[in-house]
Amino acid sequence: MSTTQTPPVLAAELAEAWADIQRYHPELPDLAAPESLIGESSSACGHELSFERLLHEAVHGIAASRGIRDTSRAGRYHNRRFLAIAEELGLDHPEEPHPSSGFSLVTLTPEAKRRYRPTIERLQRALKAHSVATAADTSRTFRGPAARHGSSGGGVRVKAVCDCGRNVRVVPSVLAQAPIVCGGCGKPFRIPEVVGAAAS
Repeated sequence: MSTTQTPPVLAAELAEAWADIQRYHPELPDLAAPESLIGESSSACGHELSFERLLHEAVHGIAASRGIRDTSRAGRYHNRRFLAIAEELGLDHPEEPHPSSGFSLVTLTPEAKRRYRPTIERLQRALKAHSVATAADTSRTFRGPAARHGSSGGGVRVKAVCDCGRNVRVVPSVLAQAPIVCGGCGKPFRIPEVVGAAAS
């Protein structure tokens, strides 16, 4: 029973950590679907959910708000525009880009670790509690080939839209678990392609 309650708690902690980043970077858009990060891995953006990964996602959020294309090759290759914003947020990268993922493997600078220490510690506690709560169920659940082999961790993200025209990228299976509500209009996000396919 506690396992079913854990994802909302972790989602709340992710949202709080995101709000902490927004205090330093007000142009960062709201995180519409914190639960979409739970259980999702991407070889381009980092396999494990952590504050470092959250800050990485925030770089993409700021790039989107500025209208900057920070990746190519279907989102795998992180270019120098991504790196420039990453440096603003307190992330660093080795000098040479990776051949296939570019500057995606960013790490927290010492200054960012100091700035976000309370946030990092709080999120680590929530992630540890989540992994302990879900570990007991792994032998009785089927995760699917994508999750087992660590590809895009549970599925490819697609565009979901709301009535006011905003959109988010989300894994369809995550959206199927519970509605993701738009902070602008209060209506749930929908995936038009999935709706159309279900009707046919």
